[in-house]
Amino acid sequence: MTELELLSPREVPLGGPRAMTVRRTLPHRERSFVGAWCFVDHYGPDRVAATGGMDVAPHPHTGLQTVSWLFSGEIEHRDSAGVHAMVRPGELNLMTAGSGICHSEVSTPATDELHGVQLWVVLPATARDTGRDFQHHAAEQVELADGITGRVFLGDLAQERSPVRTFTSLLGAELTLAPGTDTRLPVPAGHEHAVLVDRGGVRLNGRELAAGDLGVLERGPSRLELGSDGPARVILLGGEPFTEEIVMWWNFIGSDHDEVAGFREEWQAHGDRFGAVRGYRGETGRIPAPAIPGVRLRPRGRVAGSRRERH
Repeated sequence: MTELELLSPREVPLGGPRAMTVRRTLPHRERSFVGAWCFVDHYGPDRVAATGGMDVAPHPHTGLQTVSWLFSGEIEHRDSAGVHAMVRPGELNLMTAGSGICHSEVSTPATDELHGVQLWVVLPATARDTGRDFQHHAAEQVELADGITGRVFLGDLAQERSPVRTFTSLLGAELTLAPGTDTRLPVPAGHEHAVLVDRGGVRLNGRELAAGDLGVLERGPSRLELGSDGPARVILLGGEPFTEEIVMWWNFIGSDHDEVAGFREEWQAHGDRFGAVRGYRGETGRIPAPAIPGVRLRPRGRVAGSRRERH
């Protein structure tokens, strides 16, 4: 059986001056990617009256796609491609940054509870200079296996297919497990997979995962063994192994230190690469970039640090 790697979350602030706390499992010091998934943030359930909700002022991105997925609440999205959209539970919003975009994210006044995930996908070098884009998909809830219902928002799973376009082969799905579930879920062979536990506890290939954990399986298995004693909900991610090296710093993905440092300079100078967000009404007009570290940014590959890929 393929060895399972368990990544535990760490709490980090997200969103500039009015930062909200999120639980981040990727990137991790042990791993940079699962497929082309390079960033996994998990937040809530938060009572907005107590936390203030989400108010992320305009900020830039390059070289990636952002995936917004909610369990509860509503978020208003605005970007420099002129898109104004709402993020709602069960509906995928996928924004492609390509060579440069900026956007804002604000929970709406109607939101009492905010709960969801924010995910990033790294673009391959051949697509990193693509244009800005935005896709929306309301994923239908269907039965995927014995004891498992869910919504497939990216890729293919159990004969369900998302129409959303990606630049590498990816899988993204919300799965709900009934009490007493013990099943084998077919997945694309040769892909890497990860299960993020949102609520409850689950067993992945015989190993217990608690809420907040990310269980990662290397490429190879064509079925995942999923079980739960009580009700549970998870996010399933997968994809072809991403073998390129990138420099990932703050909100930028580039090929090397100099390119990323150039992105920062352009953002600070209000350059045309990123454009401007219209209609954002927060107190902070835009989030300034932090200072570049005093050492050169190092590229990261499929497995972080000096740790070798398992076979």
